[in-house]
Amino acid sequence: MKRTRRSSPLVQVPSAFSGFRFPPEVILLAVRWYLRYSLSYRDLEELLAERGIAVDHVTLYRWVQRFTPILMDAARPCRHSVGDRWFVDETYVKVNGIWRYVYRAVDQHGQVIDVYVSNRRDISAAEWFFRTSLSAHGQPVEVVTDKAPALARVIDELLPAAFHNTGQYENNRCEADHGRLKSRLRPMRGLKTNRTASAVIRGHAFVQNIRRGHYELGVDVQPEYRLATAFDELLLAI
Repeated sequence: MKRTRRSSPLVQVPSAFSGFRFPPEVILLAVRWYLRYSLSYRDLEELLAERGIAVDHVTLYRWVQRFTPILMDAARPCRHSVGDRWFVDETYVKVNGIWRYVYRAVDQHGQVIDVYVSNRRDISAAEWFFRTSLSAHGQPVEVVTDKAPALARVIDELLPAAFHNTGQYENNRCEADHGRLKSRLRPMRGLKTNRTASAVIRGHAFVQNIRRGHYELGVDVQPEYRLATAFDELLLAI
């Protein structure tokens, strides 16, 4: 199946930066660096200070939490349609010292389809994840998972026409992508709530998708400049 692209223009909305002391360019630079690189908020505070920008790490945390979902919403019309083969798996992260489960799906093109942070790894969580993903992206032709019973049951109920592939090593694509997320989370001092964890994990997936070329953003520049250019373009829309 040939992948189609969504090329709707960015929509201008009232500025999300009203009332902020720092220029929008500084705010988005901080958010982009945090989501892209393996930095703690204190690391980011130090890097900005070296450039003459004095901003507290708590403020940086608030910027990331506020502007990550705004950027994702602004970019949604420019996102490419996802592929018809979904690789679905769960991984785990610690939130406030307690293990939480992260459901993630990646398509055959390497686009992260969706992310969901859950207290449990059960049928209810799997169903929530699939219903949300299906509502946003439609139904795939094939779903690749491990042999987790909860995933199998939900796929049978919600995707009876899809081929459910549980072959050995078939889901290596998604498992390898978990590693990139874990690498990003490692320098952090800990996620405190499911909401803050979700913002960072979804933001990381968003940035990875831009870097991999799954948005009509930053398309006229070399790959190493794509993310920075995309954020410059999104600045005009928020």
